[in-house]
Amino acid sequence: MDIHARQQFDFFFNAAIERFVDRIEQRCGGPVPALEKLRTNPNGEGVWLEEFTAALFRDFLLDNDAGSAFILQALARRPNTATLVPDMTVEQAMSAIARSAFAAVLRIKTDEQLEQRLAFQVVDE
Repeated sequence: MDIHARQQFDFFFNAAIERFVDRIEQRCGGPVPALEKLRTNPNGEGVWLEEFTAALFRDFLLDNDAGSAFILQALARRPNTATLVPDMTVEQAMSAIARSAFAAVLRIKTDEQLEQRLAFQVVDE
C-alpha cells in the first residue's frame, strides 16, 4: 500500500475509533461499562459493532468492492476473522475469493466462446 493510501486508511481508522468510543461510552454510561460490554458481547445492547461498521462503511463510501479492496489491502497481514474463509489471513482469503470469482467468470466466458465456435463450424460445413 502506498504512503498516500496508508494515510487515508489511518485517517479513516482513527476517525472510526474515535466515533465508536464516543458512541459506546454514551450508550453504555461511561468507559467502564462500555469496555465490559464490548468485551463480553461486541454486537450486544449499546455496542452493536457490526451495525456501526456497516454504517461507517456507508458514511465513508466504502460499501463497495473498491472500498472493500482498500480495506483488505490495508489489513492484508491481519489474520482472517471472516467465517467465509477460515484459517487464512485476509490477504489469502482475498486472493482465494478473487481467484474463485475469476475462475467462475472464465468458465462462463470460455463456455460461450466454445459455443460460438461450434455454431460457426456448423455454418461453414
